[in-house]
Amino acid sequence: MRSGRDESAGSVVWLLLALIALGGGVATASEMRGALEREREFRAAPVCASVPVKASGCLWEQDFTVRKAALHRGSKRLAPEAELLLPSGKSWQVTFRQTDPVVSGLEPGDKVVGLIWHGRVVEVRDTHGQRQETSSGPLEWPEDRLGGTLACLSFGLTALVGSLWPLFARGNRRQAKAATVVRWHGVGLGGAAILTLWAQAANDWPMWSIPAIWGPIALLLLASMVAFAIAALRGDLDDDPSTRQVHPPLPPPPTGLRDESAHS
Repeated sequence: MRSGRDESAGSVVWLLLALIALGGGVATASEMRGALEREREFRAAPVCASVPVKASGCLWEQDFTVRKAALHRGSKRLAPEAELLLPSGKSWQVTFRQTDPVVSGLEPGDKVVGLIWHGRVVEVRDTHGQRQETSSGPLEWPEDRLGGTLACLSFGLTALVGSLWPLFARGNRRQAKAATVVRWHGVGLGGAAILTLWAQAANDWPMWSIPAIWGPIALLLLASMVAFAIAALRGDLDDDPSTRQVHPPLPPPPTGLRDESAHS
């Protein structure tokens, strides 16, 4: 009785995790679509014919002088930032997602070129030609969102199936074990997506490499999940001695036959 309650409680926990993952996957997918549209708009933006007097969709390069730069290393709340001065003396405050490669080498008095788009500095270029996107930059890494979508949805769907299954088949140990197999294979699917995203980012591969690598791995994991679930339903994974089929020992041969074989 207690074991059944524990299994039901565990299924409810997995169900909550599945719903959270599915919600995160849907949200990440919508963000990925917006990031791709903004990136396409930026790459198709023309160069401004003259200095824009208001926020515009064209691109304008503006010379700045660095007044100060703060890296905020070790801080989780403060992003790297720099204060840039126009030739007129007007100050522009910009922040960055990371410290390298440009902002980490900025010193007061350095000259930089800022790329302005929609009234914001979206990129900074130093005198060595190195470029770094600011926090307002349009290149929002849709690859990260694709990897997150694959991880959340693949885990969420399998965890949802694995959590609802035992709730509708209470008391059936084999079906509960098959549901456990499904749930943990979902963890493998999500983990494979995260590792694929890490490999893509580390090697600077194109975005299409994420589904190209994760797809075959996911198929192998799904095939393994089906095979182990079938084995669990058949009882091949049972570890309870009470469920095993015990064969009685063979009876000894009759006494007369044993004596005759001894005389011969």
